[in-house]
Amino acid sequence: MGSRRARSSFLDQYGYRIRRALSHLSIHAILLFMGSWAVIPFMWMVTTSLKPSNQVYNPPYLLPAHFEWQNFAEAWNEAPFGRFYLNSAIMAVAITAGQLVLSSLAAYAFARLHFPGRDLLFFIFLGTLMVPIYVTLIPAYLLVHHLGWINAYQALIVARLASVFGIFLLGQYYLTFPTELDEAALMDGASRLTVWWRVLLPLSEPALAALGIFAFLFAWNDLLWPLVVTKDMDMRTVQLGLAMFRGRYEFRWTLLMAGTVTATLPSIVVFLLAQRRFVESIALTGLRG
Repeated sequence: MGSRRARSSFLDQYGYRIRRALSHLSIHAILLFMGSWAVIPFMWMVTTSLKPSNQVYNPPYLLPAHFEWQNFAEAWNEAPFGRFYLNSAIMAVAITAGQLVLSSLAAYAFARLHFPGRDLLFFIFLGTLMVPIYVTLIPAYLLVHHLGWINAYQALIVARLASVFGIFLLGQYYLTFPTELDEAALMDGASRLTVWWRVLLPLSEPALAALGIFAFLFAWNDLLWPLVVTKDMDMRTVQLGLAMFRGRYEFRWTLLMAGTVTATLPSIVVFLLAQRRFVESIALTGLRG
């Protein structure tokens, strides 16, 4: 009798393990299938950039059979991509740093300080998220033009330093921390800025990493605003240069794809690095608990 129960328990446990393994396998298969559809366009882009010009429409379409590395050198030399990269890097890094600092300061004020009209002002800030960017394009351009910043880095950077989304994201994250942290630091003689810098910011690395990803990708891929506020070739960004490059080489797909690959790599690298930091920050935050 006891052996039958033991055998039945073993079979139930073995069957549970099989069902669990099959469930995990099916989930991973679905994720792999969905992920492949996201990767296929990038594989086609890389493969086309490495093909000879006379084999663009010939198979293979996803895995390169030839490696024409001179396509990248030719695409780089045909347009001043070095200058485009410099402008985009300066703009993206400055906007990302500015949004992290200014958004975290504003979020700290909304989440941890009490002042008259705080809630009303916060709702007004959130309301601006419903305003399309095209509505504010002309007023922003007129303001930048009045300040004499057209065709300058100030126009590319200053107009994008404020981020209502970043304020909301960090503000909601700050609300998860107990107010006893602020009170203990204030009792020890710390100022409000010290509390923000020494207490809240180190605990907010996951939210800061997420905001940094969004800010950098948006700034690097921005096309409309740099198109409006820049005129000279020396002030163009990567996306503008790629758009002009596309118009210049409309039928030379190998050079176009080579330029697209070089313009896409920084975004992918930054995203992967920030994503790893994001995961590490979550792990460290859990250990602090």
